[in-house]
Amino acid sequence: METKRQWFFRGIRNGIPIALGYFAVSFALGIAAKRAGLNALQATLCSALCNASAGEYAGFTVISAQGSYIELLLITLIVNARYLLMSASLSQKVSPDCSLRHRLALAFCITDEIFGASVTVPERLNPFYSYGLAVISLGAWSLGTCLGVVTGSILPTALVEALGAGLYGMFLAIIIPPARENRLLGGLVLLSMALSFLFSRLPLTRELSEGTRIILLTLLLSLGAALLFPIKENEQHAA
Repeated sequence: METKRQWFFRGIRNGIPIALGYFAVSFALGIAAKRAGLNALQATLCSALCNASAGEYAGFTVISAQGSYIELLLITLIVNARYLLMSASLSQKVSPDCSLRHRLALAFCITDEIFGASVTVPERLNPFYSYGLAVISLGAWSLGTCLGVVTGSILPTALVEALGAGLYGMFLAIIIPPARENRLLGGLVLLSMALSFLFSRLPLTRELSEGTRIILLTLLLSLGAALLFPIKENEQHAA
């Protein structure tokens, strides 16, 4: 049985690819922060306290437009609301004996990629695995944001966009292995991609923000999968 230390360093080791992707992408976030009038320290604190690129971009946009605190609060809440669903899902992966403080810490550390890496652990999730993922990847995220403010503005736009594309490739690398082993999961992934494309084109849903569309799709697909393909209690414990 692995110790907490072993779980932690296992998370650090597996989080290195995430960290590399975050470090590259956060340069663009640092540029956005600089354009919004934030200095390196302020931008770094934003990345350290808000572990969500879409939420930070939205927040920097509101700051650039000199919006109110209420606007900043609402847009951040809407864009980041999907992490509430991820937190609820991940709470089922840890042991029932896991304390509240660890559950809250896990919820704070969640990003799309950390969630993806944590939920694919075959056995029960030890919180220290996610902590290891978070230390290496979120540290790189904050550092990249800081350097983006300081030096990112001198990089060619095409280079920044190319670095940003690497994060999506990394996320595909996380979800493809379990999708290949589970046909149902693979089908849901493909269905989610198709519906996401349709929602971005249909008259009613294309007017919604990207974060709102993600929430809506997550609820619809999760509810549909739970009703049509429920996981029995013994299967859940075996996973």
